[in-house]
Amino acid sequence: MQQKLATAILATLAMTAGSAAWAQKLDCANVTFVSPYPPGGTTDILARMLAPTMQEELGVPVIVDNKPGASSNIGTEFVGRAKPDGCTLLLGNNTGIVINRNLYKLRLDPVKSLAPVAEVAAVPLVLYVNPKKMDATTPAELLDALKKEPEKHSFASGGSGSPQHLAGELIKQSKHVEMLHIPYRGQGPALTDVIAGHVPIAFETTTVLLPHIKSGAVRPLATTSPTRTKVLPDVPTMVESGFPGFIIENWYGVFAPANTPQPIIEQLNKAVNVALKATNSVQALEKMGSSDVAGSAQEFADFIAKDAPVWTDVVQKSGAKVD
Repeated sequence: MQQKLATAILATLAMTAGSAAWAQKLDCANVTFVSPYPPGGTTDILARMLAPTMQEELGVPVIVDNKPGASSNIGTEFVGRAKPDGCTLLLGNNTGIVINRNLYKLRLDPVKSLAPVAEVAAVPLVLYVNPKKMDATTPAELLDALKKEPEKHSFASGGSGSPQHLAGELIKQSKHVEMLHIPYRGQGPALTDVIAGHVPIAFETTTVLLPHIKSGAVRPLATTSPTRTKVLPDVPTMVESGFPGFIIENWYGVFAPANTPQPIIEQLNKAVNVALKATNSVQALEKMGSSDVAGSAQEFADFIAKDAPVWTDVVQKSGAKVD
């Protein structure tokens, strides 16, 4: 009996030691962490925010590699075709994972070719206006203006099919009003033209819009978050403002190639969640107005499964096409 017990204990210790040793380091010289957008954007910022702590947790260097182009499709496909060993990761978002598949003829479906690892951030949008061009101070007042002069008003976005465009289309669909969509090649030019007064209405992320709100260049009407954000506590949500279910958050997350072994997915998930608790991450996410989204890989996968058909429906109803 004692011999069997000793053997069992030794076997358990051996398995634990082996598992711990394996978990300390992936089988690669470094992890390539792909950001499918140019340097300086939100995905790039988030990837570089996570990389140092992930590197400590995984035991190998984590190198951020920007692979921009085709509205993130190039970098997303690159990771989808990579070896499923945990050594090539993607910092993806809702545009690249669930929206673009409804707009482009993709060679790989991101939902099928990638394995969710962990959600990183969920950043709401802000419905805002140029205060010199629109008197509205609430969404209700904006609706009144749209109804009184249905052919007069327009809204800007960074391009057809962007979350900012689709948010505008949701207003039109839910309240049966008209606004002419003016697409730009990027959110930067769209914001510039709203501030200049060429287009009166738009949506933008809290991160980008905050300094312009503080300067008075734009007026926020409501956020698309589930509850009021810490960075804009006096700005109501769209739901509060008479838009039931109007919750839109640009979500970001880490993905590995499909068929990556589950133990590796779990190891990566742990590393990401530890990185999210780091002081620099907490501070950065608060400034973005992000919700607390840390969780398991399965929770992230379940969320995407529910979110993907929502965006498919919005894209189809909006008639959005690639510019």
